[in-house]
Amino acid sequence: MRLGIILYSSDAEVVWNAFRLGVYALGQNDSVKVFLLAKGVECESLKHEKFNVREQMEKFLHDGGKILACGTCLKIRNQDGSEMCPLSTMKDLYDLIKESEKVVSF
Repeated sequence: MRLGIILYSSDAEVVWNAFRLGVYALGQNDSVKVFLLAKGVECESLKHEKFNVREQMEKFLHDGGKILACGTCLKIRNQDGSEMCPLSTMKDLYDLIKESEKVVSF
């Protein structure tokens, strides 16, 4: 299955669970892309004692997942894309939706 995840939350537990789902789906031999939108572009900098977001993101990428970050949302926050979360466009979000068999949002 081709799974698309749209992540627009900056709540550490929500982000952690979204990436946990992505890691699980990759383990089922699915392909998974995550698009970070709105507050979701802040996820790389989230820190929480119970929910290690960075660890889940790294595992997701290591296992073959792909992360895209809304360039406009990053610019609003005076941030740049990164190696982990490259700057992307609405076209990339559209393509993710169009290509995915299932899309979920967090």
